[in-house]
Amino acid sequence: MLPIFVIIPLGCAFLMPIAGKLRQGFCQVLANICGLSLLFFSLNSIHWLKSGLKIYYLGGWQPPFGICMVLDGLTVLMLLVVNIIGSMSLLYSVDYIRKFTSPAFYYTLFCLLLAGLNGMVISGDLFNLFVFLEITSIASYSLVAFGTEAEELEAAFKYLVLGSVASSLILLAIGMLLGHVSTLNMADISRSLSNSAAPDLVFYCLALFIAGFALKSGLVPFHAWLADAHPAAPAPMSAMLSGVVIKTMGVYALCRVIFNIIGFNSAVSSVLTWLGIISMAIGVLLAIGQWDFKRLLAYHSISQIGYVVFGIGLGTPLGIAGGLFHLFNHSLFKSLLFLNSGSVEFSTATRRLDKLGGLSSQMPVTSATSLVASLSIAGIPPLCGFWSKLLIIIAAFQANNFIGGWVCIAVAMVTLASFLKVQKYAFNRKAKEVSSNIKEVPFFMLLAMVVLAILCIAIGLWFWPFMELVITPAANVLLEGTNYAKSILGV
Repeated sequence: MLPIFVIIPLGCAFLMPIAGKLRQGFCQVLANICGLSLLFFSLNSIHWLKSGLKIYYLGGWQPPFGICMVLDGLTVLMLLVVNIIGSMSLLYSVDYIRKFTSPAFYYTLFCLLLAGLNGMVISGDLFNLFVFLEITSIASYSLVAFGTEAEELEAAFKYLVLGSVASSLILLAIGMLLGHVSTLNMADISRSLSNSAAPDLVFYCLALFIAGFALKSGLVPFHAWLADAHPAAPAPMSAMLSGVVIKTMGVYALCRVIFNIIGFNSAVSSVLTWLGIISMAIGVLLAIGQWDFKRLLAYHSISQIGYVVFGIGLGTPLGIAGGLFHLFNHSLFKSLLFLNSGSVEFSTATRRLDKLGGLSSQMPVTSATSLVASLSIAGIPPLCGFWSKLLIIIAAFQANNFIGGWVCIAVAMVTLASFLKVQKYAFNRKAKEVSSNIKEVPFFMLLAMVVLAILCIAIGLWFWPFMELVITPAANVLLEGTNYAKSILGV
């Protein structure tokens, strides 16, 4: 069943222009069938994994001679991240995208985005991971520029240039590894590197991978594009960028390369933890002074990705589990916050917090879901963000990384202050000018926000069963390190 994660969105992307010619509404129906189908198969993948790791051999050729697709614990986690947020963003788009022209092109690009993201996650071949990364990147550049205003085009161009630099670094690293080990299968590269006599070349490739994937994920100091691209994109695409794209193209790919191909060590741990600490601190400090709702959220994306990378960089079982758990939680509450900002802009025609006010009475559902997401990102119990941050902080002190632990606590407090500002100025303070034209957004936009808010609450209340079911198998994949080769090749 693994190829279906690429076949469904790729097929829908090709059918979308035809559907748009027949009737405009067919695009919305087809796209949402695509999203819900992918979500259904992603949930089923949890059950598939219970009987062990799954490998699909394209054309029946066994690795390392043929291309393979792999379903392991980390794959299941990322499939859930991609397709939960993807399906909710498509549902939100039903009403939201009507203010744009050419919805058929929008849905075509969105389906290509899902095909690229799912392809990256299930790929067992390093070059095919790069191919799907480029599909994702091109769809992302186009969707950021979809509004075609000056702000969108400038942000998309900056994203394109820096994204191309990142892709070049990654491709160079892949090419150098290919020249050294003469294979592109991830497991076979790992097996070959275990007997490698060229540590300097491997170290250089690792540096290229870290720089390339850190740029894709928006870590400081590689974050210049992110604060422009996220606010400029349509709200559903902003949710995908922050909730899914930077995690899949950046964090997931980096973890797969470091842990399962090259191998994790103390030097890599030091680099990742310091990248995480710096991103946490600088991201939240840049966010606190912002008055543009979406730009504030964009800087918080940098900060929260810092938590994820810091936790994983600790390299301990609790740190990796906490980092992956925060990766999942962040996809929920940050996507919800971007959808909230899109709803506010949809109804008021502004994103400036200092020009808003009194929306809690005029937009009660948006206000309530925004409160849930704000408390989640601030780490208020018992919502989902509290548990993952708690695990990362405990792991930091257990690993004697006291600087990182205290930075995590301080950043959480500043994050709370930042989102108290959002709640006060956008929703709770008395509006200077009460407009009767402001009303709640349409049904499908509300439905997507409510579903994500319920998930933030549910994951927080039942975090331990979720940890055992999804997070622990994903963490075990990284903890087994280069034994990944043995699992895939059987040698």
